[in-house]
Amino acid sequence: MSRFMISKRSVALIALMSAAVTVSGCSTISKINPFDKSDEKAKSKATQGQRISVIAFDQKVEASETLKGTDFFLPEPAVQTEWRLPGGNAEQSVEHVDAGKAFEIAWRKGFGQKGNRKFHITAPPVASASHIYVMDGESTVSSLDIQSGSVEWRKDLRPSAGPSGKRGMFGFGGAKNDRLGFGGGLALGPDDKLYVSSGFRFVAQLDGKTGAEGWRQTTATPVHAAPTVVDGRVFVVSTDNELLTYAAASGAPGWTYQALIEPARILSAPSSAVSGDTVVTGFASGELVALRASNGNDLWSEALSRASRTNALSEIRDIPGRPVIYKGDVFAVSHSGVFTATDLRTGQARWSLPVTGITSPWAAGDVVFVIDKAGQVMCVARESGSIYWIRDLNEGLGQTKRQKKKLAKHPRLWSTPILASGRLITVSSDGQAVALNPKTGAAEKTLKIGAPVLLSPIAVGSMIYLVTDDAQVVAIR
Repeated sequence: MSRFMISKRSVALIALMSAAVTVSGCSTISKINPFDKSDEKAKSKATQGQRISVIAFDQKVEASETLKGTDFFLPEPAVQTEWRLPGGNAEQSVEHVDAGKAFEIAWRKGFGQKGNRKFHITAPPVASASHIYVMDGESTVSSLDIQSGSVEWRKDLRPSAGPSGKRGMFGFGGAKNDRLGFGGGLALGPDDKLYVSSGFRFVAQLDGKTGAEGWRQTTATPVHAAPTVVDGRVFVVSTDNELLTYAAASGAPGWTYQALIEPARILSAPSSAVSGDTVVTGFASGELVALRASNGNDLWSEALSRASRTNALSEIRDIPGRPVIYKGDVFAVSHSGVFTATDLRTGQARWSLPVTGITSPWAAGDVVFVIDKAGQVMCVARESGSIYWIRDLNEGLGQTKRQKKKLAKHPRLWSTPILASGRLITVSSDGQAVALNPKTGAAEKTLKIGAPVLLSPIAVGSMIYLVTDDAQVVAIR
């Protein structure tokens, strides 16, 4: 997440950028709820370009009768000693972690500015064996002791205050300029250098032990995606659909790749996945693109998009979640309703399903788990795309008029799952964590977090760590 946004004070779950943002980079946000199908404002923001539908809209995802009750292979859980990138490693793919066995909260610690109308926490945590790193909505980075949660150091990375006394883009100050100046992402290099991207239009390197700033490079537009750091190179996607690269040691700019600029998008961007000399990135245009990591040369691209005459929100073609590289395939899901497995080497689509998602898939063994926007968890056969089981996490909600009205304003959204100690765990925007049986989808345990959680969980040692929208780190033993 990838990260999708929610605010207690706002009906906006996701902010769509206007064409002026994506083309000129000016700081304008329209707060729109993309889950309200009757919202004509969303339609006016959607791009006018038409694409060929790759999946018929009368198709529905259903569990396969032939796979019903059939067993499948899952790898044994293994302890993760660190979690340096949002998806755990360069391929954004960690199979099965040995953590969170008791499924109880061990501790929680606050670390900064809570999410609100103006600022949103978009950075998933990253961690070494000894420290967990987090960033609040105002680009303040904190290092916490991974065992106790005590703050080791804190670094405010916002640009300096301008003549008005207010902080702003490039230090000019002014609240208007700060509308996209929130959030960003983190990545921890193998040398314990911490790489930070920010909505305040910069990418920076910090010393993971002290917080001292090593270098900083300004960007033309805000960055809400977390970086990916591999083989001395930093990859990060800006809000205008440009993949930027930098030398990890010096910050020197490298090659760039400009995807199609999209006038309507989810206000976040996924981290790139890297395998060998191939980097795979999803964009707001619905493009899934593979490039040569060393020089940016095109390898292949695939459009994960479809259009609907009855749903303007299908025009938001964004791929908000991280693409996942697993055993030679790339798994990715789009907001426009395409979940696909693509051969990493050739770019040939192996199978696709009509799934609308805003999170990342989770691949392990014979299957791939994915959660759609409506809260359905699906266990999909990795080779064929057939479905073993479907579990509706929002089943029973919205039965009364009052509940339906509440859900229309505040839909319950679920995070990218994590397979941990034989359970599939996901957390929700209304502060719940649910542990499912990965073989059947049956709910085994529920844990109240007490605050919205919109970012992917991570695992280090015996603990699972969450970052809440209230700017707290929650450790689950």
